[in-house]
Amino acid sequence: MKRFFTSESVTEGHPDKICDSVADSILDAVLAQDSNARVACEVVVTTDFMLIMGEISTTATVDYAQVARDRIREIGYNNNDLGFNCDTLEIQVKLHTQSPDIAMGITQGNNIGAGDQGMMFGYACVENKQYMPLSLSLAHELARQLTKVRKNDTLSYLRPDGKTQVTVEYSFGKPKRVDTVILSAQHDKNVKQDDLKRDIKKFVIEPILGNWIDNDSKILINTTGQFIIGGPHGDSGLTGRKLIVDTYGGHCAHGGGAFSGKDCTKVDRSAAYMARYICKNLVAAGVALKCELQISYAIGVSQPISVYCNSFGTGKLSDKVIGDLVLQLFDLSPQAIIQKLDLRKPIYAQTAVYGHFGIENVPWERLDCVDLIRRTMPYA
Repeated sequence: MKRFFTSESVTEGHPDKICDSVADSILDAVLAQDSNARVACEVVVTTDFMLIMGEISTTATVDYAQVARDRIREIGYNNNDLGFNCDTLEIQVKLHTQSPDIAMGITQGNNIGAGDQGMMFGYACVENKQYMPLSLSLAHELARQLTKVRKNDTLSYLRPDGKTQVTVEYSFGKPKRVDTVILSAQHDKNVKQDDLKRDIKKFVIEPILGNWIDNDSKILINTTGQFIIGGPHGDSGLTGRKLIVDTYGGHCAHGGGAFSGKDCTKVDRSAAYMARYICKNLVAAGVALKCELQISYAIGVSQPISVYCNSFGTGKLSDKVIGDLVLQLFDLSPQAIIQKLDLRKPIYAQTAVYGHFGIENVPWERLDCVDLIRRTMPYA
């Protein structure tokens, strides 16, 4: 049985990802001084303009505009030719403290209630060593490589904006080959399209996709013919507008909540991380070949309203039993999640691009519950 599935990624110079990066850089700067800060930071960009808005309650002293300029410079927007210059763009900061109604609901004596209502999803599968969907992992790797060859001057004519898309052919549920690759790379006006396409294939696509592509694979590069105007000069950007890129590439459901710019009391972020952590450990323990977990909350209530597991027919146990196992082994209250995953540290800027999952050096990717799950799992 053959089927095809497509996922996309974007580079750090994409306007939406500039916003995510700045929001999470601000979050990290605040947490570095005040681990108990409450942060809900949103960012908007357009041609040579950025608006930083939202709610931050903290004892920290942070120059938010300077944090933004430093991150934009790191991305590569550092001259006026790009229509977005870290040194000259206008930045407005419109931040205020958290609503007292929300603050009252979150703080419950020594406990923490959920920062909002909603449902969060986690996912893991056996398609690669990251326990992530292959189509998304490859799209992220292509986007990373596109940025790498720009920054190390292998392809010095590239500019920061870019998008990647990978279609994987599955045979009986297992990835077989890459059917189609789409890549859009922003570039300066002097490069010839034939040279760009040759270079992108040689230095970006082939090193990443390797044996996944074959003679029948379709490779489409800059399909409009040129991509000179990009970044915030070509399109506006906003935090939280790349939710599927941030998570699982469309392979599972999404609750609709964004991550970047939010501290760990917001279950949009912390519970999604916990759901991923649980799914990854369940799959690594052999409970299922792939697993989706939904956790839902009410604002101000510490325990989840519901927990739902879907193993897509691959589980050694029924989905209900797996869900019961999750509730038996894991405390899903916001406070317990924060403590379990040590989420009050400034670790978030690294997650703002190329996905929040399947990456190294973040606590929700640890596989430290595999043995516990195996010991507890009731084989029926």
